[in-house]
Amino acid sequence: MKKFCLALDLKDDAALIAEYEHWHQHVPQEIKKSIAEAGVISMEIYRASNRLFMIMETNDEFSFDKKSAMDANNPAVIQWEELMWKYQQQIPLSKKAEKWILMKKIFDFSTY
Repeated sequence: MKKFCLALDLKDDAALIAEYEHWHQHVPQEIKKSIAEAGVISMEIYRASNRLFMIMETNDEFSFDKKSAMDANNPAVIQWEELMWKYQQQIPLSKKAEKWILMKKIFDFSTY
């Protein structure tokens, strides 16, 4: 199993943040199915102010390239991502058109 942690910012607008949270309490089945088919076993998103933090646990075969290719050929995912972009904004260190940024692990208590 693999684990990834990613970060993204939301637009700093209380109404938009509330809408974003509402959408994530009602994620369409097509989107959930796509996530699972990409090899994601578990996904959690946390929020502090307008900063999001995602934890993904995946099977060993998971790759971001494979998921991106699958997403690019899935009209439901394309529509979902376009909708989500209404609420999201890039973190300052993001590359052009990059949303979620992979975070670097700097501490692991389980090694003590």
